[in-house]
Amino acid sequence: MSLFSVNKPLNPRSRKTVTICSFILPILLWCVVSYVPFIWHPMVEITQPGSVSYFRENMLVDKVLFKTESINAAEKGTELPAGIPANPVYLPAPHEVVKAFYASFTTPPTRSSELWLHESLWSSLQVIFYGFLLSSIIGIPLGILAGTYDFFSRLFEPFIEFFRYLPAPAFGALAVAILGIYQAPKIAIIFIGTFFQQVLIVANTTRKLDPALLEAGQTLGAGNRSMLFRIVLPGILPDLYRDTRILLGWAWTYLIVAELIGTSSGITWFITQQARYKNFDNVFAAIIIIGILGLTIDLLLAWLGRRFFPWQNTN
Repeated sequence: MSLFSVNKPLNPRSRKTVTICSFILPILLWCVVSYVPFIWHPMVEITQPGSVSYFRENMLVDKVLFKTESINAAEKGTELPAGIPANPVYLPAPHEVVKAFYASFTTPPTRSSELWLHESLWSSLQVIFYGFLLSSIIGIPLGILAGTYDFFSRLFEPFIEFFRYLPAPAFGALAVAILGIYQAPKIAIIFIGTFFQQVLIVANTTRKLDPALLEAGQTLGAGNRSMLFRIVLPGILPDLYRDTRILLGWAWTYLIVAELIGTSSGITWFITQQARYKNFDNVFAAIIIIGILGLTIDLLLAWLGRRFFPWQNTN
C-alpha cells in the first residue's frame, strides 16, 4: 500500500516506522548542524591564541573577526592564531545536552540558591496539577450544564466568550496582590488559562451528543435529572475524557508564564538561571525533559482511555 493514499490509514508497521522517524529526523538535523563543520558553524573556537592579545584558548569568536585578526597577524609577521569551526554557545551539541541531562540529576547545584532539576520539576508539576484540577472541578460541570440546557448556555457563555480573549498573564500582578507571592498566584494563572476554554469546549462536546439518545430518553419518560445523569453524562464521557486530555496540554503552555510571577521557583526558574550563566546545555536538557514528561503523561492518559472506553478510538 502506498504511504500517501488519500484518507487511508497506514498499516501498523508503517505507522510505527513513521512515528519513530518523526523523532529521529529532528535529532539527525541537530547532529548535522552540530558535528558537520561546513553546514553551519558561524564561530571559531580558539585553540591557539597566537599573537592576538585578547584571544584566549576555548574562546568563541566570529569567523569574520578571526579572519581579520589572522590577516593582521600575517601582515605583521607574528604568530597566527588557530581555531576550529564552532557553533554559538546557545546551540550545544547533542552529546553535551545528554551529559547535562545526566549531571542535572546526579550533580549538586553549583550555587546554594539553586534547586536540583527534579526539585524544580516537582514544583512545576504541583502548580499544573492544582491549577488544572480546580479548573476541571468547576469548568467541566459548567460546560455540561451549558451544553445541555439553553438557560445555562445563555447565562454562562456570553461572559465566558468575552473573558477567554483576555490574556491570562495580564492577571499576574493582580493574582500576586490577592494571593501572595508563593504558589497560589501561579495556580491561579493556570486556572485562568484553562478554565474559560474548558467550559466552552465541554459545552460544545455536550451539544454533539446524538439527538436520538435524548429523544429516546424523553419518549421513555425520563425527567431532567435522569436525562442528565443517565443519558448525557454516559454519552459524552469518552469525548469528555479526550477533551480533558487535550486541555491538560494547554496547562503546560501556561506554566512558563505562571512561574514568572511571585517567588522564583519551578522549571522556569531553573531554565532562567541556567540561561543567565550561559549553561545552555542545561537549558536544552530542562526543555527536553518538559517535553518527555508531557508526552509520557499524555501517552499514559491515552492508554487509560483505551482501557476505559475500548469501543472508542482515543488515540
